[in-house]
Amino acid sequence: MNARTMVGLTLGSVLALITLVVVIVLPASDDSCADSPTVTNSSTAQGDPNLAAATSAGPTSTAGDGSTSATAALSSTTATSSTAPVPVPIESQNPATSAPDTPATVAAPQPVAAITSGTPPLGPIRRTWPLAAGTFTISDVFGARNGTHLGVDLAGADGTPIYSVADGRVVAAGPAAGFGNWIVIDSIDVNGRPFSAVYGHEWPSGVRVHVGDQVKAGQQIGNIGSAGQSTGPHLHFEIVPGGRLTGGHQIDPLPWLDGAPTPQSSGAWPFSANPMCSMGFGTAGGALADGKVPPELDLWYRRAGSLCPEIAPSVLAAQGRQESGFRRGLTSPAGAVGLAQFLPSTAQLIDPDDGKPYLIDAEGNGNASLWDDGDAIMAQGRYMCALAHGIERWIAEGRVRGEVVPLALAAYNAGSGAVLASGGMPNQVAAHFSETQPYVANILAMEPQYRAAGSEGRFEPGNGTAGSQIVQAGQQWTGTPYVWGAGGPQGPSNGGLDGPGLTSAAVFAASQGAVTLPRTAEQQWEFGGEVKWQAARPGDLVFSSFGPRGPAQVGIYLGNGSMLYAAPGTGVAAASVPGDARLRRVL
Repeated sequence: MNARTMVGLTLGSVLALITLVVVIVLPASDDSCADSPTVTNSSTAQGDPNLAAATSAGPTSTAGDGSTSATAALSSTTATSSTAPVPVPIESQNPATSAPDTPATVAAPQPVAAITSGTPPLGPIRRTWPLAAGTFTISDVFGARNGTHLGVDLAGADGTPIYSVADGRVVAAGPAAGFGNWIVIDSIDVNGRPFSAVYGHEWPSGVRVHVGDQVKAGQQIGNIGSAGQSTGPHLHFEIVPGGRLTGGHQIDPLPWLDGAPTPQSSGAWPFSANPMCSMGFGTAGGALADGKVPPELDLWYRRAGSLCPEIAPSVLAAQGRQESGFRRGLTSPAGAVGLAQFLPSTAQLIDPDDGKPYLIDAEGNGNASLWDDGDAIMAQGRYMCALAHGIERWIAEGRVRGEVVPLALAAYNAGSGAVLASGGMPNQVAAHFSETQPYVANILAMEPQYRAAGSEGRFEPGNGTAGSQIVQAGQQWTGTPYVWGAGGPQGPSNGGLDGPGLTSAAVFAASQGAVTLPRTAEQQWEFGGEVKWQAARPGDLVFSSFGPRGPAQVGIYLGNGSMLYAAPGTGVAAASVPGDARLRRVL
């Protein structure tokens, strides 16, 4: 064997060894956020810069294993952080296998520095239950209904107190499709994993917290109700690792309540050094669909969409698309500039909500400018929130009629004075009809594309046939009032749905925004292909009451001669298929 051969064999062995080490020793991940470095305190660059971490351990500050509380250490790291802290949950001290008589908080988790440096997590975690012992029975389990039930139902008397299972931040509270009303709280588990707790079916009066509230484990947040798609008073409870609004997936809550640690899931990584990876976790900004806006703008729409509960990040993103197409450097004939097409004179006006100009130095570069992405989008959000708050007052005073978001959009375009003078949607001059009303309609039509799946309520696209997904999406609005001309891809509007509004909403949700049906039954008849009754499947669209221009009615086929249908008197409900009905399949 000559020297050249020996050198070749040696190099080949070294390369093989390196390959072996890379393949076997180094972990692999398709998730860039999972592979990115983590910060070593409880803060993240994502979300509301004023978000305060929950650091109180409640009545005790001793961990379940007797170790000293880390609350003080966590508090000191977040107090001076220039980035946005995420909520820090506290373990519960009630026994792991039973609900508490009075839910209580307990021990603080290990410091995040210890978690990220490889310290083993604690053993079984003692949790706070959402209802007190003796006040409920388990009426339905996770995975029931052919796998579509993604939580556990706890039946109890109407009005029974509901308690937060962890310290955290309220990111949704109020109306939600399917649930009637819900509460969503984002938290970080003892092992540093993000999760959301979801509480559904409260009556409006039973929602006792607001978006942005910081809550503690064991704090009452609501009362059992039977709103939405419900047959009796109960709490629908979910645990969602990764975040309910940020792409996480539900797990069975009962093992979790019995002490199983929260697993890592898809969704948010709030301790990543990459600010994009937290996806607005811990704020209402998590409701923005991932990957729908230019990456460099994502963080700012999430932050701006967390300023007030009235204006969601999806509304701001759709508005940005309408205003500038996400293009920089634009100036309108009227002098509006930047991504949000903001008038410089308006930008300098004082926001009545906080006494500061609408335009602030959000990017922190020492210069507040409508040409800076962050400054422009935050000014847009601040102005929209102020408009929404003013319109809410006018609605309460009876001075205008309509829904807050459409009227705020109209005010952004035509001025709040136009809304007040018209008593609602501007209708005083030609431009209100040719510009303002189409402006509002276009944004509302685009908004669902920017809304995270599942962020509005029960239905989340998942496994199953396209037809079964349409049925599930439609059924979340069971009981919604009938309102002629209402609804569309965004879901109910003006307090209800009509037939085409229901089918449009269900198909849009089931297709994850890929299919947008037109507004009328006649136009929807032109989509997809006709299906013979012998080949009918649940999820096919049922058309009836045919005239010279086509069908006048449309619903969703459920099987066995019934359909889901929106009608006067009954609202959205199951009904018999009419005798002249014909089917079309759109997915």
